[in-house]
Amino acid sequence: MEPKPPYAVWAVTGNGAALGRKIQNQLPGTDLYLCGSLWAVEKQKAGEGTHGFTRLSEGLSVLFQHYRSHVFIMSAGIAVRTIAPLIRHKAVDPAVVVVDDNGRHAVSLLSGHIGGANALATTVAKIIGATAVVTTATDVNQLPAIDVIAGELGLAIENFDAVKSVHMALLQKRGLLLHDPYDIIGEQLPRRFIATKIDLAETKPDGSMAQQPGVFVDDRLVDLPADILVLRPATLAAGIGCNRNTPGREIRDHLLQVMDTHRLALGSLTGLASIQIKQDEPGLLETAAALGVPIRFYQPNQLEGVEGVRNPSAVVAKHTGVSSVCEAAALLAAGRGNLVVPKQATPNVTVAIARIAFTS
Repeated sequence: MEPKPPYAVWAVTGNGAALGRKIQNQLPGTDLYLCGSLWAVEKQKAGEGTHGFTRLSEGLSVLFQHYRSHVFIMSAGIAVRTIAPLIRHKAVDPAVVVVDDNGRHAVSLLSGHIGGANALATTVAKIIGATAVVTTATDVNQLPAIDVIAGELGLAIENFDAVKSVHMALLQKRGLLLHDPYDIIGEQLPRRFIATKIDLAETKPDGSMAQQPGVFVDDRLVDLPADILVLRPATLAAGIGCNRNTPGREIRDHLLQVMDTHRLALGSLTGLASIQIKQDEPGLLETAAALGVPIRFYQPNQLEGVEGVRNPSAVVAKHTGVSSVCEAAALLAAGRGNLVVPKQATPNVTVAIARIAFTS
């Protein structure tokens, strides 16, 4: 999947067009969209990246999810009414910033944290000499935003509703439970906000602790209270071997069953790996595409002799030239990490899972 273009700026007046050009000149990758009357005047001299639109609602119906961020130089009311039918969820919606026609204020309107609208409002304000307006409670109270921390650290948010519970606890000065066995969050969440460090994979919160919001950073599947925010680190790699022309669904089903049986989170899966002779195997490519993760293929000399292989096979060596495919590939893809699930086999598919080297 190709990355989305970064910015679209929308203007409906001459002042707006001038502000939009300032933004476009300072933010690489910005597309400037001008309404029909402005476009009729500007199109002869417009450079690459400047476009016209007839109706804002029609243009956005196609382009709203196409960009990572939008800047509307117009009234907030127009922007709100136009984007309202297009909003899906904070996990996927683009950042939206609104700038008034005189360029006095740059307002973060939508996806302030995860989408980056708060940061974009500040950037746009600096470019045009405006005041950035940010209204998210954590920001105005100078508190850490857990969804921003997760994004910066590459942690996948599994249960978005729990973000509210964590932020409310911070606003109310209630300490959080923290399960972070690999110290991935580190100092990003200052210790004064943490009431208790606890291994939630082994200890169930009880009493008053059962109602206490918290943060769980781990690749293990654990049954947790709804107020515990689950953040998945990118820690797991799956090595896969298969018979020729094994269907993608069969490969995927076995992988998912293995992960579920061993209580490992799909959200922590960084990618798949196999042997080079399988680089054109349709089922493997389909599985990677369906899961939205990359797949890498290793040469036999890279796989042979990898330390940590538990189940070498003479049969595998006869067909591939190496004694291990799935376990060795998983270990290599994990940076020669730890094999947490040794080879699990069906008649057509073998799967092994390794945890990347910086964890234990």
